[in-house]
Amino acid sequence: MKFTLKPLASLNSFVLAGLLAAAGASAMAQTAPLTPVPAPAAMGRQDPAKMQAVMAKRQAEMKAKLKITPAQEGAWTAFTAAMQPPVHGARPTATQRAEIDKLSTPERIDKMREMRTQRMAEMNTAMDQRGAATKTFYTALSAEQQKTFDAEHKMHGKYEGRGRHEGGMHHKG
Repeated sequence: MKFTLKPLASLNSFVLAGLLAAAGASAMAQTAPLTPVPAPAAMGRQDPAKMQAVMAKRQAEMKAKLKITPAQEGAWTAFTAAMQPPVHGARPTATQRAEIDKLSTPERIDKMREMRTQRMAEMNTAMDQRGAATKTFYTALSAEQQKTFDAEHKMHGKYEGRGRHEGGMHHKG
């Protein structure tokens, strides 16, 4: 039996593309260096002072648009206090990290799951509190103010083409 190689041009283009992709992926897997984990600022965390300034500006704009009366001032204050960003859980201390490092991989996975579950529970509680505060404030508004609030206050940026929730109060700009 005689074995001959067909020219590459006669190979199905999908087969050729698959072979080239596999070869490229194999080469990358062998030579790609590990990239360091980016610093928190590079991961999208913003300066808390800047975030507070932006939030204060948005709240001032909303208050002006709603034309909050002196009788509604208490409801407004309670609402804006509830809208403050939640304090994120403290990062593990060096001692806690050392304890985590002593765990086996399956134990570490379970510990990380436990920590994630706790963070999610805290986030859900904060979101529930914000929702309740918003509903309470909404009932203190006149019908006209409710229309303005409905038009200006969005819970998710996707309604305005932002694509994702960015935190705080969203309004048409």
